[in-house]
Amino acid sequence: MTEEVNPASRIVSRVKMSALRRCLWIEWLFLTLMLTAASKGKAQVLRQARAPYIQDKPFISFWNAPTAQCKQRYKIDLDLSVFDIVANTNETLSGSNVTIFYHTHLGHYPYISDDGQPFNGGVPQNESIKKHLKKAEQDIERLIPNKDFQGLGVIDWENWRPQWDRNWGNKTIYRNKSIELVKRHHPDWSLDKLTPVAKKEFDAAGKEFMMETVLLAQDKRSHGLWGYYLFPDCYNYDYKTHPHSYTGLCPEIEQKRNDLLLWLWKSSNALYPSIYLDYILKSSPNALKFVHHRVKEAMRVASMARKDYDIPVFIYSRPFYAYTFHLLSEEDLVKTIGESSALGAAGVVLWGGMDYASTKDSCNTVKKYVDGPLGHYIINVTSAAKLCSKFLCRMNGRCIRKNPHSSAYLHLNPDNYRIKKRHSGKGFSVTGSPGLEDVAHMKKRFTCQCYQGWIGVSCELPQNEKVTSNVKTIPRGSGGTQVAHIVLHVCLSISILLTFYF
Repeated sequence: MTEEVNPASRIVSRVKMSALRRCLWIEWLFLTLMLTAASKGKAQVLRQARAPYIQDKPFISFWNAPTAQCKQRYKIDLDLSVFDIVANTNETLSGSNVTIFYHTHLGHYPYISDDGQPFNGGVPQNESIKKHLKKAEQDIERLIPNKDFQGLGVIDWENWRPQWDRNWGNKTIYRNKSIELVKRHHPDWSLDKLTPVAKKEFDAAGKEFMMETVLLAQDKRSHGLWGYYLFPDCYNYDYKTHPHSYTGLCPEIEQKRNDLLLWLWKSSNALYPSIYLDYILKSSPNALKFVHHRVKEAMRVASMARKDYDIPVFIYSRPFYAYTFHLLSEEDLVKTIGESSALGAAGVVLWGGMDYASTKDSCNTVKKYVDGPLGHYIINVTSAAKLCSKFLCRMNGRCIRKNPHSSAYLHLNPDNYRIKKRHSGKGFSVTGSPGLEDVAHMKKRFTCQCYQGWIGVSCELPQNEKVTSNVKTIPRGSGGTQVAHIVLHVCLSISILLTFYF
């Protein structure tokens, strides 16, 4: 005799099977998407970055040249703001937006002059750190009276480097002076015995001077972005000796030495590397190689400084070739400012000396360049960076090349945009709108680095610390499959609940 099946039971079975099939389909789809992204190598998860110096401006250009005399003496107004260039009031070298401390203006910095005269002990182990910090505190209070200072705080100490092994050439004098100090206490020791002791003492004192000074600056002016000019360095200067075989790569030994400076990166809250171009690099392939690897190394170091985000990198550049009054070519503007932006720098600092405003002719030269190629290119790059941030990252992150070695730049499409002078005659504006090809280009070539507090491919989600901390526990390389199995587990649980419910 055949048992009659309850119609209600059939419905329940169908519901359970339907739920299970959907769950299996969800897992299959999830795994397929994860494997597809992984196989294409496009699934990128970048560490977060600190929010930009100015809200909604992912890339900023700063003016750090004393050009006030151009207006005061020669009535030549550079009018930098019309090109979206951030400058101190009256275009001073130090002010509310950028303050630079040279070695004679911050504490009792020990150094040896070019003629061999020692100042403040000559070497760090021969000067009182307590005395230095007391004077440094007074200098900070005097030169930055505004306790709410939020600008770039740059310490420019170049006389010696805080690692013995990097004090070569004309800096060898710091090694010799250190050895002399040890020899005073141990006159009978050989050089082989003196050197390691001198090295240990120098490295320890150099570390203390640099670390304690930048920490003091952050303590006294906590909203500022503090770091050392020219740190990190890449030491890829071999274009001078081997121009035809030059690769631009940072020597491996120098990257390892940068790794050993982790204490300095952790003590700083911004980095200020340099990409000054020598004239022999003018409009050459070596110029791009030189800049690319220096910026890339700085971005690598920036990711080491904190556990949960990258500290900002502001690249020091010059409108002129180093030690000359020859203007950068338009090609080299792309290779310096453009390359820095595409690799994820927070901005560039355009440095200049007193010679920029020394004569009426020099002021006119600077003015013409700012009004022409320099100003227009800066507007182009800053506008394109903002546009990409808007369309790809919801203004909650900055665009960075997917492939750092590609030739993709954050430039406005000339077919869709125009840089025009405002009707008032003062300043310039960007007019136009992106076409579908512009957005497609950005999505293909760039990815988002979200600012702190935002996550997601497009930085569209506010960060939930609890969820994020749980996600971090998933081992790298197996995260996709583990999440998929969690999805399946939930689905099976639903199926079981349906069974008990019915």
